[in-house]
Amino acid sequence: MRRLLLLSTFLISFLALGQEVGNKDIKVGLVLSGGGAKGLAHIGALKVLEEAGIKIDYIGGTSMGAIIGALYASGYSAQELDSLFTSVDFSKLIQDELPRDAKTFYEKEDSERYALTLPFNNLKVSFPEAISGGQNIYNELVKALYHVKDINNFEELPIPFFCIATNVETGKQVMLDKGYLPEAIMASGTFPSLFEPTEIEGQILIDGGVVNNYPIREVKERGANYVIGVDVQHGLSERESLLSATEVLLQINNYRTVNDMVEKSKLTDIYIKPDIDEFSVIDFNLTEQIIQSGQIAAMEKIDQLKEVSIKQINKEEEKKQVVLKDSLTVNRLRLIGNNNYSRGYVKGKLRFDLAQKTTFDKVQKGIGNLAATNNFKTIRYQLKSNGAGDDLVLKLSENHNKTFIRLGVHYDDLFKSAALINLTKKNFLMKDDVTSFDFILGDNLRYNMQYYVDKGSYWSFGLNSKYTSFDQEINYGLIQSNFNVPINTNINNINMDVINLTNQFYIQSVWQEEFAFTAGLEHNFLRFSTRTFDGSQEVSGNSLLVSNANNRTIFDKSHYYSTYGQLTLDTYDDKYFPTKGLYFNGDLHVYLFSSDFNNNFKEFSVGKARMGAAFSFTKNLSLNLETEGGVKFGISRVSSFDFVLGGFGSSMINNFVPFLGYDFLTLPGNSFVKAYGKLDYEFTPKNHFMFAANFSNVDDDLFRTGEWFTPPDFSGYGLGYGLESFIGPVQLMYSWSPEVGSKTIFFSVGYWF
Repeated sequence: MRRLLLLSTFLISFLALGQEVGNKDIKVGLVLSGGGAKGLAHIGALKVLEEAGIKIDYIGGTSMGAIIGALYASGYSAQELDSLFTSVDFSKLIQDELPRDAKTFYEKEDSERYALTLPFNNLKVSFPEAISGGQNIYNELVKALYHVKDINNFEELPIPFFCIATNVETGKQVMLDKGYLPEAIMASGTFPSLFEPTEIEGQILIDGGVVNNYPIREVKERGANYVIGVDVQHGLSERESLLSATEVLLQINNYRTVNDMVEKSKLTDIYIKPDIDEFSVIDFNLTEQIIQSGQIAAMEKIDQLKEVSIKQINKEEEKKQVVLKDSLTVNRLRLIGNNNYSRGYVKGKLRFDLAQKTTFDKVQKGIGNLAATNNFKTIRYQLKSNGAGDDLVLKLSENHNKTFIRLGVHYDDLFKSAALINLTKKNFLMKDDVTSFDFILGDNLRYNMQYYVDKGSYWSFGLNSKYTSFDQEINYGLIQSNFNVPINTNINNINMDVINLTNQFYIQSVWQEEFAFTAGLEHNFLRFSTRTFDGSQEVSGNSLLVSNANNRTIFDKSHYYSTYGQLTLDTYDDKYFPTKGLYFNGDLHVYLFSSDFNNNFKEFSVGKARMGAAFSFTKNLSLNLETEGGVKFGISRVSSFDFVLGGFGSSMINNFVPFLGYDFLTLPGNSFVKAYGKLDYEFTPKNHFMFAANFSNVDDDLFRTGEWFTPPDFSGYGLGYGLESFIGPVQLMYSWSPEVGSKTIFFSVGYWF
């Protein structure tokens, strides 16, 4: 009996000791599920875990849970994550919105001409594989995780971490616990159709939520014997909520995950389920509310969390603040996957010098410049220490779509209605090139052909051919002053037909990152004619007017050959409604030869310049100020390239200059100066109320006589409305001029081309 008592005492003591040891050996694993914007609730839950004093030993996450889990595992505190995510505009990140100045001048024209672009392969129109390449999000992750860039084994992070992705070819789960951390968590969060898939070690990966949105078993296998889980998964929705493709895809995926969570929730020791049914997976504009919902749900478990905290030993010290670096030095550039684009092309787009100190913003801007070309589906890059600085390893996944159909529609008061069909082919003749042909149908037939070889940091070159035609009712006095036609009191207005064919060969280089210098040769064919009166009428005593067999009176029908140079700066954030940025365009043409239809050609030059600035007073109120001028040098009697002011628009030919208060082609002269200002109030998103004013002197030899510096002879004002629509700007402008008392309404729809 005594022996039995001793044995019982020994067993009780052993069990108690074992229990005590078990408490001391507790290993807490944290599981963070995916859920899009709902995953921001993880941050609120982490705040409460920190308040309770919980030490996390392992983190496993999927999708948004992987992103937040990785940042926390790398050393960020919950409060730092709060600050990081509330300061980010997710709508711009997800849509891969790039600032306008990320595009080259050629690419800016493209983006502001076409309303719709579709891949066109094997004579078949297709649709883009995804809405976004996720480039902006990836850029932010690289910057935020720079302090752990050299950790390849995620077990070596301050908190061991892994995340889940899905192999899109096999449908199998892929555990990512090694590699480049930003790339891994980007793969875990690559939602199908929203983001382009990520390729890692030959595997094409998408969102891990497809196969395992709550990796609790994997956390336990890592050694966790106590699991805290935060579940922000989307439950099954009613039909009223299935209003987008994203929601439908989530619903399909959730058929499995909802069933899985019945068992997985039972395996979780502390299961935190925030009340976030009212939020959607894309409600990134409600960051603060979603974070708070996670905090509220976790606070309901605060007593249990504190009990776990008490049992933990060897707790880590308080997290050290993560300091984001503003600068770095890239010593070497390594390229992977640039099969059709040269190193010079890529380096030229990056626009920063190697082996010199630069900023993260500049590196990200360079990546943005590369992404803005649309030549790459994804651009994944790694920053790796090499001793003296960093290697920049660029992994380029080229866009296999090389041919595109582009469409646009437009109406304005000069060119009238038009529909644009464009065919674009990249890598047509060589690497780095793009060929584009616009065929424009409507009231006036037009075309625009461009071939451009972009050599990045080296000299680029191109060919342009553009044909434009229109007719316009103009004052007969304009013909008198420009083409030496005698006075005819029986004619007030004539209908002028204009045909312009321009062919250019040019070379171009980017200087100081922002300026583009262009030099080239140009051929112009110009024809100005009318049917208002035929050639049988005596309208001139000289040889300036010739009639053809179609009873058309021709004022000029000449080929002109010139050389030209151009310097351009354009950092406006928007072509039509700028709120910030600078603009400069200086142009000099030297006309050397002509077929000389009117027997009056002598060498002459035309120079012009336009400069402006845009800035904002408040978030919705901005001011755009511009000035421009032009002058003809020489004594040539050729007037076809004189300046003619009047009208409203963004795409004029040759030296036609918009001027509010007067109709198109109203104010002629071989020299002019003009000042312009526009006050723009965006009263609701994409809706603008505008007040504009312009002032000008225009006449022959303004600069020789000094009249350019006198009070303006002409002025015009306008009140207008503008809408940023998917086909381009819709603008209505009511304008008037006090000098003539005229009132004109200008109307345009769509991008100008």
